Amino acid sequence: MNSTENTGRLLVISDIHGHKHGLSLLLSEAAYNPREDRLILGGDYINDTPDTWGTLETIQALVQGGAQAILGNKETKLMNQPKEKTKAVRALIDWLHTLPAYIEEEGFLFVHAGFRPGVPLEDQTLKDMTEIREEFWGESDSVDDQPGTVIFGHTPTFRMGASPGELWRAKRKIGIDTGAKHGCRLTLLDVHAQMTYSCSTALDSMYQDIRIQNLNILK
Repeated sequence: MNSTENTGRLLVISDIHGHKHGLSLLLSEAAYNPREDRLILGGDYINDTPDTWGTLETIQALVQGGAQAILGNKETKLMNQPKEKTKAVRALIDWLHTLPAYIEEEGFLFVHAGFRPGVPLEDQTLKDMTEIREEFWGESDSVDDQPGTVIFGHTPTFRMGASPGELWRAKRKIGIDTGAKHGCRLTLLDVHAQMTYSCSTALDSMYQDIRIQNLNILK
């Protein structure tokens, strides 16, 4: 999926895990304008608790306003659960079935978890794109079959060697799950400006300690 008409910023955030207030805060800090900016939402919007349904509704509203969203493993798990649900929840699940597993935009590939090395893009499985870990990010040649820099979440960056709450960078790969689920940080990346907006998700400083940083990640 490509967009060439919109000349605004290209923003991306992943692994929100129920932190809809943190998401709204960072979009406000970045002065997100859906009429000009492109926003890509990278999956794992919900957590394992019922109070995260509001986050999924927030994601749906952002998409209806012009953002693009992809599936994470939390969403695919939800889609495959046969349990009875309310009408509103079933409607949200039906909507999840319409979301893609990846988005291609301006020389970047946005995916939740990564890609299976040696497999062409069109042959990648949904399971790998939402669940793969070290087989993707731990291999230096894992992007050789892909047509761009891969921006992904799923694996918290501190587990890949980055400092807690910071982005992770390797050859044509940028990891943006900065550990919101684990009490670290939730991060919104302005791709071309190489700027991040982040806030704490620690219990004692929830949605505080807002940081705006200029980086050098597009090497």
